[in-house]
Amino acid sequence: MNFALVLFLLLLATGAVWLLDHYWLRKQRAAELPEPWWVEYPKSFFPVILVVFLLRSFLVEPFKIPSGSMLPTLLVGDFILVNKFTYGIRLPIVHAKIADINQPRRGEVMVFRYPENPALDYIKRVVGLPGDRIVYRNKRLWINDEQMKVKADGDYNYVESGLNFVSAQRMIETLGEHQHAVLVQAEGPGVHLSGVRSFPFRENCAYNDAGFNCTVPAGHYFLMGDNRDSSSDSRYWGFVPEANIVGKAFLIWWNFDEFKRIGQFIN
Repeated sequence: MNFALVLFLLLLATGAVWLLDHYWLRKQRAAELPEPWWVEYPKSFFPVILVVFLLRSFLVEPFKIPSGSMLPTLLVGDFILVNKFTYGIRLPIVHAKIADINQPRRGEVMVFRYPENPALDYIKRVVGLPGDRIVYRNKRLWINDEQMKVKADGDYNYVESGLNFVSAQRMIETLGEHQHAVLVQAEGPGVHLSGVRSFPFRENCAYNDAGFNCTVPAGHYFLMGDNRDSSSDSRYWGFVPEANIVGKAFLIWWNFDEFKRIGQFIN
């Protein structure tokens, strides 16, 4: 369901009743008569819906993390807030950018509309900027021929959906100004070749059993999950167009199972 569209339609409907009453119905109604329910309720909800619509469209939007692709940074069940204006102001519904503010930076956690189905929102970490050459080989990341710094940070165990126990290595990786944790499973390939699909600018990438290398086209970004061996990301379905950007994830505002995560900023 397109919640933004539903909210917009509710805003139009309640706003129309408010305008109709303000400029015509109120003048036709006897002073001692109360407002009919079909006028009273829309008028009461109109300002609330207007505020929610403006906040959600231009300032912040809440999201819930549905999968473990961003472990250990984000847990399944985390409720997060996304800054909607840091990468530019966009019109709701049509997503057209009307003002530039900042460009995405390497290492930031971004919410975007999934290129294969823009009705779905995905969240991953920005790895490659337009023009970057990305190499992922033997579970190590190179950007523009420079290997990204990593250091071991112990083991990390978790249970996937289906009650599969997973044991991984926790690594601290540095991307640009961001230092964050990633999970790597020692066994298995850096990319599952059978999962690589056809996508726009596929010719910019070369794959083999050890990994891949890709050159990010202009106006696009390369994103990966922090849970490197359990993430469907740009390795498999390609680059994210600038037009698909939703915003920058910056805060965990709720988690029903781990209250200590509430209020944590997303690095």
